[in-house]
Amino acid sequence: MPIDPLPDRVLTRRRAVGHRIRATRLDRNLSQEKLAELAGLDRQAVNRIEGGVSSPRLDSLLRIADALQVSLAALVVDV
Repeated sequence: MPIDPLPDRVLTRRRAVGHRIRATRLDRNLSQEKLAELAGLDRQAVNRIEGGVSSPRLDSLLRIADALQVSLAALVVDV
């Protein structure tokens, strides 16, 4: 496990993924609670991911993408 802090570019991209998840969730009129339920996660995890506070595992991102009915790429690839 790296002991150095993450580079700014990584933190910026992590926040961008969180913003895309939040924007997509809001476009679908879902609360964090409902998204968490649909994705099989807890609301706090969704909150941390959307806020860019934590790095989600790939499994969690796939569950979120499925719950939002979008591709994984729609959440993580810069458009």
